[in-house]
Amino acid sequence: MNDVFMRNVFKKRECTEYVLQVIMVNKNLKVLDQVLQKDYKNLQGRSAILDCVVRDADGRQFDVEIQQDTEGASPKRARYHSGLMDMNTLNAGQDFDELPETHMIFITRNDVLGYGLPIYHIGRKIEEVGTDFKDEAYIIYVNSSCQDDTELGRLMQDFHCRDAGGIYSKILAERVYELKETQEGVDHMCREMDEIYNEGAKRGRDEGMAKGIAQGIEFGELKAKKETALVLAEKGMSVSDIADIVKVSEKLVQEWLSENMSLV
Repeated sequence: MNDVFMRNVFKKRECTEYVLQVIMVNKNLKVLDQVLQKDYKNLQGRSAILDCVVRDADGRQFDVEIQQDTEGASPKRARYHSGLMDMNTLNAGQDFDELPETHMIFITRNDVLGYGLPIYHIGRKIEEVGTDFKDEAYIIYVNSSCQDDTELGRLMQDFHCRDAGGIYSKILAERVYELKETQEGVDHMCREMDEIYNEGAKRGRDEGMAKGIAQGIEFGELKAKKETALVLAEKGMSVSDIADIVKVSEKLVQEWLSENMSLV
């Protein structure tokens, strides 16, 4: 469920396609194109970076979000992401009826909606007559804590599995093996972690400008080190080795890992 690691899993289109086939219960779903970390601009307000934006062979659009924190998967965030997809779809002069069917999908660590179900489908209805509004904008929550003996449950088990050998899906197992157990994959993840570190430091400097540049740098570096430590832990590295790499104490690394495990 580490969002950085899953982002790299999704770089292989077949993995995204398989995940969507299971969630949408459609073995024939074909992904035509996808963009990871898609930056959707809103010139009048808040922009957002969407994890994995997909278009399938039927013209439908999907946004797949991996969310570890409950706060990051609120219903209003789902609504906003859905709206941003719409606002960035039509060109000037296009008719509104040309808007494609959209599915905003949150795969969450916990049961965010709290009804104990493995998956939730949300669509607008005309309340007075109880029929679908047919705007073709849908929101789906997938509860990854539900790991029963169904295809969806096994997929959620795969999302939490640390080793390729324990993953049910062949396509996901192959991709996890590539990223964790081949030199090319390890090198790629190292480069990714470098980018995370640099981005975290930059954000920290930006966020800390009001408090002073020195404090901003310190905040950003610590944020980057924590994210890097979590990724290294996902790869099975020991606490002592992680502490050596990110240059913090073993006690602090253990605190970070304990915080992360409490979300499982």
